[in-house]
Amino acid sequence: MLRVLLYNLSKYYKHQYPIQNLTPSSTVNLNTQHKIDTSFSMSSMTDIVFLLLIFFMLTTSFSPLEGVPIDLPSSKVTQPIVPTVSIILTSDLKYYVNDVQVPFAQLEKTLCKKLNKPGSTVILQVDKTVPIAYVMKVAGIAAALDAKISVATKLE
Repeated sequence: MLRVLLYNLSKYYKHQYPIQNLTPSSTVNLNTQHKIDTSFSMSSMTDIVFLLLIFFMLTTSFSPLEGVPIDLPSSKVTQPIVPTVSIILTSDLKYYVNDVQVPFAQLEKTLCKKLNKPGSTVILQVDKTVPIAYVMKVAGIAAALDAKISVATKLE
């Protein structure tokens, strides 16, 4: 019975979908009516890049500039000076020359390297809780190297 059913189905489909015999001399038309466009539009890509750029610019948090934390003494008058060398003396008596920590024993040697010519300007940024004796030691080292000394303050 299964044989009969398969036989009838094969006859039915042969009439519905006849198979054409292809010979080597016959040609096949490969041209299609629907052409695919292979070009790529960059305008959408630039839109995406700009949107990503704006997103990252808005979501980025900038950290403030960090330096050596000191509390400068205040004064009524301040005058801007362009320093050659900046010396920072913190409340825990750490010495920094141009934001690089230097031990007190190496301070004179470091200043000698940084002060190339006589008359260079040294700015002392000293925490207001530091005893004056430490300030005078640093000022004495800078004065011995023929440097002009200024003390940084904040405006009241």
